[in-house]
Amino acid sequence: MNRLLEDLSINVTSMFRDPEFYWAIRQKIVPLLRTYPFIRIWNAGCSTGEETYSLAILLREEGLLEKTKVYATDINDTVLDLAKQAVFPIDKMRTYTENYIAAGGKTAFSEYYVADKSGARFDEKLKENIIFAQHNLASDRSFNEFQMIMCRNVMIYFDRALQERVHRLFYSSLGMSGVLALGRKESIRFTPHEPAYEEIDSIEKLYKRVA
Repeated sequence: MNRLLEDLSINVTSMFRDPEFYWAIRQKIVPLLRTYPFIRIWNAGCSTGEETYSLAILLREEGLLEKTKVYATDINDTVLDLAKQAVFPIDKMRTYTENYIAAGGKTAFSEYYVADKSGARFDEKLKENIIFAQHNLASDRSFNEFQMIMCRNVMIYFDRALQERVHRLFYSSLGMSGVLALGRKESIRFTPHEPAYEEIDSIEKLYKRVA
């Protein structure tokens, strides 16, 4: 069953994928996050962890990682096990470095990993504030209140009924003024909770809960 689930799951990801998104997070969301004494972020559909570690690097550079707990979830236990290892193919580091620079990276990307026989092994300290856990968006409930939920390029594979179910889940999980971050092909338009959000960035699909 695990192998079948792995084959059926879509796990297309990379570090700092869509660099403009992370640039927008730095410029428009980080100032909001700074106002909280403690930050909880849910990275739903985290796959093998590239997106989660990209976010952790960004938060560290902005001085927020130490007061943040990132909950990275996925339905697939196999990809979660890979994410926990924080080891990625060395031949992808050139592309990831280019993405990192375009996303506003503040140091040499190579400072975050060490190359060995297994690949590029990322700094263990990045994992200290990350919790990887299994969660099924189609059936499981909310498990905390968050200041930010990031779920990018996941709901494009869902039918309308499941999309609405997930939007209800995210709405109930976001605190007031919390941020919802979606993929470019995703939107809150025509969902039951559209009036409850204020648009922060129309291109990068960043929204703030206001009601």
